Amino acid sequence: MSDLIEQDETEQPEQLRQATVYRKSQGHYWVNLEGKLLRCAISNRLRKQLLYPTADSSSLHHRVIAVRNIRLVDPVAVGDIVNVVETGEETGLITQVLPRRNKLVRKAAGSKPLEQVIAANLDQVVAVISAARPEPKWELLDRYLTAAESLELPVLICITKMDLVEIELLADEVANYRRLGYAVVLTSIENGEGIVEFKAGLQNQVSVLMGKSGVGKTSLLNAVQPGLGQRVGEVSKLNNKGKHTTTSLEMFGLDEGGSIVDTPGMREFALWEVGERELAYTFREMRPYLGNCKLGAKCSHNHEPGCAVKAAVEAGEITLRRYQSYVHLLLGKE
Repeated sequence: MSDLIEQDETEQPEQLRQATVYRKSQGHYWVNLEGKLLRCAISNRLRKQLLYPTADSSSLHHRVIAVRNIRLVDPVAVGDIVNVVETGEETGLITQVLPRRNKLVRKAAGSKPLEQVIAANLDQVVAVISAARPEPKWELLDRYLTAAESLELPVLICITKMDLVEIELLADEVANYRRLGYAVVLTSIENGEGIVEFKAGLQNQVSVLMGKSGVGKTSLLNAVQPGLGQRVGEVSKLNNKGKHTTTSLEMFGLDEGGSIVDTPGMREFALWEVGERELAYTFREMRPYLGNCKLGAKCSHNHEPGCAVKAAVEAGEITLRRYQSYVHLLLGKE
């Protein structure tokens, strides 16, 4: 079972209603139930994984054959569709997380191998980096892209603060990402460059916004919708109090359709259970060469002789900078 879909059997089906998780903070969850926000707790059973016999799908709820502790920071994520039971006028209990279309995850900080679900049921990833102040972190961007590719999610790359640099300084990187099929929007709050295009890219999409502090996300969101950046910033301040995990996340509706989830405080992004073969596939430019190496599928594309990927790097068909990003991810470097 990759996702939790266990139901609290003490509740009658007619009491259960579906809602979307819009916010979570410090063990509390707010769900949108037909336009009404409920503050919810979650059933303790959601922190366990109940295993049922699978021979007869109609009997799944009758008998539990094993119980496992989940390897999750939190079993409920922003964007989840859940079953809730109303326990008061503005309160409820989440009893079930319905199967997810997808989930953006990372390895949680700390020594324990725990999965941290950032957001679920997304339409696209919006990766934000700055052209300057701070300087662009291309390898961090590649981590975001790898996470999105592992989910087969579209990506919108947004480069902010373009008024601070000459386009020529970024031209090669921008051209390469576009050549790989990624949408890239160059923006500036100061002169309005790219804002209309960026705003259009968010319309009618459930987007997750990824980018480290200082890249100008607050100003960018304010340009998209007045006051939105300040609202997101309030969540960011709450999050910065957490030592190891994202403690506060919220989904914000957009006036012109769609919604956006910010991911505050992500200075790092450690991938979760992206295997060696899958990692190579998440780099689009490497795909034509996979399987053509001397060692076939056993090649890690790092040190082996007769590697088709390394030959493509030497021939200039894959950029050295992107290849180095791949190797750093392969070796588990932050």
